[in-house]
Amino acid sequence: MGTILDYLKEYGDYTLQEKPLSEVDSLALSQFAYLKFDEVAPGMDDEGSMVSMDEIAGHEKYDSLYGDERYRKDNTALFHALYHGKRFGGIKIGSYVNYIDLESETQFSAVTFLLPNGISYVAYRGTDETIVGWKEDMNLAFSEPVRGQHMSVEYLERAAQKIKGDFYVGGHSKGGNLATYACMNCQDKVRRRILAIFDHDGPGFRPEVKAQSAYGEIEDRIHKTIPHSSLVGMLLYSDGDYRVVESKTIGLAQHNPYTWLVKDDHFKNVEDLYEGRRFMDEALNQWILSLDQEQMHTFVDTFYKIILASETDNLIDFTANWFQSIHKIRAALKDIDPETGRMMIRIMKSLFNIVSLNAKKRFKNRSEMQRERFDEGMLQLEQMFTK
Repeated sequence: MGTILDYLKEYGDYTLQEKPLSEVDSLALSQFAYLKFDEVAPGMDDEGSMVSMDEIAGHEKYDSLYGDERYRKDNTALFHALYHGKRFGGIKIGSYVNYIDLESETQFSAVTFLLPNGISYVAYRGTDETIVGWKEDMNLAFSEPVRGQHMSVEYLERAAQKIKGDFYVGGHSKGGNLATYACMNCQDKVRRRILAIFDHDGPGFRPEVKAQSAYGEIEDRIHKTIPHSSLVGMLLYSDGDYRVVESKTIGLAQHNPYTWLVKDDHFKNVEDLYEGRRFMDEALNQWILSLDQEQMHTFVDTFYKIILASETDNLIDFTANWFQSIHKIRAALKDIDPETGRMMIRIMKSLFNIVSLNAKKRFKNRSEMQRERFDEGMLQLEQMFTK
């Protein structure tokens, strides 16, 4: 077994005619959309042809593709694996959009790949495991449609005007949500041309958002994949129609596509999520859906403050080091109502359980010590909301 990088090395010389596009291919393309194509690929309003992989490899701004230093090594390997194989070496890239508005907390990016077999893949960029990225995923799932979702529809309809024939749509994390949202809200004439929609660990939607769309018309074309300890992908996702992929890591780090395991030419699937490790059980899900928009924003903003109080920039470190900032976390919770406070504590427990799963097998003594400190801190917080 390997990862998408190993898959591309082994099957990269099979053409798409020989082996049709798969969920593994889709994850690779969704990760490819994370590369910074600014000043390298033509934008939506640019005239002329799309840019080839040869042109990108020789571009003076080539190194800027890997602006995210955390994934430079893997993203570089991904580019070369795609570039040097018959399967994707002939890809052309265009209609690139990367919009950032700090004031409205909007970050939207999408790109269109013309595959060597003549079929296009519209890819939406997602987020990562950082705190800011997590908050964005929460807002996508829990709020009324946000600006980025509306932009996803506009992008798909404009991209479709340039695309000849049918096409695929997909993305990872936020990108999976945007891909699905765009497809269920675009014009009928565009929706009919969609071959498949790939949602790789993206958050779901509130029921009313789906009800106001054409979700029923695309439901059977959605291919949703999530890792074993999915957090983001199970936010407000209750349909149950998904495939669980085994990961080579544990806990929240499984959100990283480079950790998903591939066996031969397909994902290494498992039966379901780790038992008892779903981020939101039925009671929590019902509580969230009972909130109005103002209460929902209070919930998201408060939990965001709690994580910031732990003085970490990602959810993995939060669950490992949060106890050192227990007093700041108490301060962040002091002004909220008891019911919301109890739910916050419930979520923190779920986060800890997800991260600590299997870790106790590798670091038994440390895991037991962390559990004791965690339980001690939870008791302190629960006392704040005891009637």
